[in-house]
Amino acid sequence: MPLWLLIPLAVLILAACLYLSLIASRPAKDWRLAPFLSFDYAHRGLYTKDQTVPENSLAAFGRAVEHSYGAELDVQLSADGQVVVFHDGSLKRMCGLDKPLNALTYSELKGLPLGQSGERIPLFTEVLELIGGKVPLIIELKAGGRNSELCRKTWEILQGYKGPYCVESFDPRIVRWFKKNAKKVVRGQLADQYKNAPSVPPFLRFLLKNLCGNFLAKPHFIAYRHEEAGECLNFKLCKKWFHLLTVAWTVRDGDDAEAVRKQFDLIIFEHFLP
Repeated sequence: MPLWLLIPLAVLILAACLYLSLIASRPAKDWRLAPFLSFDYAHRGLYTKDQTVPENSLAAFGRAVEHSYGAELDVQLSADGQVVVFHDGSLKRMCGLDKPLNALTYSELKGLPLGQSGERIPLFTEVLELIGGKVPLIIELKAGGRNSELCRKTWEILQGYKGPYCVESFDPRIVRWFKKNAKKVVRGQLADQYKNAPSVPPFLRFLLKNLCGNFLAKPHFIAYRHEEAGECLNFKLCKKWFHLLTVAWTVRDGDDAEAVRKQFDLIIFEHFLP
């Protein structure tokens, strides 16, 4: 082959290798994944659509255990550094207070009702005590300005927990923290197409939605918004090339759950009982 053809071919092969290395991840046959494979996962616990049993509440997690579902939950930090279970950055939607969660101490937070219920924002330790290893957990760490502190404190708590759990985050740096500091923990990369994230710079949005942080995090699974996974070539490559475990979020009442199961290995669901 002429040299003038060899050079561009070599460049093309190198570019392909670099590209694949960006989305490279852990093999799906890792034995640590076995405890998670036979469950569907209740999104923020098995809460009700009208929030009479509110999301991320002890009551919602109790219902998940009663129905033998795994549970997905969200953790973040209070102002005084307590790891609490709550989804939004703001307290307004769930507690009616227009303030960031991380601006209040836990003693202040526990005085706020979740919706119209008698439930309160639980500590992460309270949820773990309730679950008690009965069902597996998917723990999302919410990205913010205190990522390292959140990772460290969450891991400190988890070291005393005996049940099956894995961690995930939209931020590859959080997933990478567990790769570096808690190598045995199963970790996942959350992603979607970032269509509702105008504050995220376009280039960063491109990298995140295309799973280009995998080279940092080396996740064991990808959790992708199920309606948008078909728009991501790299999701398909992760599944077909690297045989990566895939998790669908969030499958809702009215979605074709069986069609989603054909595309994903596991589902996170809400507002119906699969």
